[in-house]
Amino acid sequence: MPGGDRAGRAAAPGSRSASRDTPGTPPGPAEHTEPAERTEPAERTANAESAAPQTAEDAAPDPGHGDPPPTGRAALLSGLWPPRVSRAQLIAAALLFVLGLGLAIQVRAASEDNVLRGARPEDLVRILSDLDERTRRLSEERDSLEEQRTELENSSDQAEEARRQTRERERQLGVLAGTVAATGPGIVVRISDPLAGVGADHLLDAVQELRAAGAEALQVNDVRIVAGSSFTDDDGAVVIDGVRVTRPFEIAAIGRPQDLEPALNIPGGVVQSLEQESAAVTISRPEQVTVDALRSSEQPDYAQSSP
Repeated sequence: MPGGDRAGRAAAPGSRSASRDTPGTPPGPAEHTEPAERTEPAERTANAESAAPQTAEDAAPDPGHGDPPPTGRAALLSGLWPPRVSRAQLIAAALLFVLGLGLAIQVRAASEDNVLRGARPEDLVRILSDLDERTRRLSEERDSLEEQRTELENSSDQAEEARRQTRERERQLGVLAGTVAATGPGIVVRISDPLAGVGADHLLDAVQELRAAGAEALQVNDVRIVAGSSFTDDDGAVVIDGVRVTRPFEIAAIGRPQDLEPALNIPGGVVQSLEQESAAVTISRPEQVTVDALRSSEQPDYAQSSP
């Protein structure tokens, strides 16, 4: 048997050759070893490939152990700075600036035009009344000046007429400046203030309303009111031009009663504001109103009238 096995092993290569040369010969036992012999080079190739050096991508460092990748904020900052401005971007920025400036100017003009649109009806009535009254006074002043000019032109003694008009003008300016007494039609406003809720701001509002309505001479208690009068509060008392005025307050105003009284009684006006402070307001129209509180005439030290 041993000799037969060796003979069979020795004859195996010959049988493999014979099987290749002689067609139709059934394959021997050695035929089953061909796949193993053919796969061995493939296994060596795979092992060689696994042992081959890695490519550049495979040899890249592990992100978890090397430098961390840039964050979104860092990438955004790197894209914004340093700035890369082109000519087209500069032109677009200039156009946008001009467009924004034009829109701002247009919006501001539109808001100024819409001031009266949002006003209350009583405010519109008051504004319209004030405008009508100012127009009337300006028309009367224009007519008076034209009349004076006509009198100067037609008078036989123009010098005497000029002196008369100068004296009349001086008297009018004295009334406005508070240096001379004045009498005439008007109203008297009496304000009772038992709770002392009326302050300097309330009296100033009343004076301004009367002056806007055409009052030519004003007096609060014993203090003459002029263009430069000041109203302040001092320890619960009202001080006008340095003089403390006591309650109740009495305002004498010379002018057209038909214009002065409605100016105080408009909705949301002076009378309603005073009544909110628990003050009682009484308005009367005597035949003659006297404003006799005077202010000292201050002579200028340096200023002189020009010829």
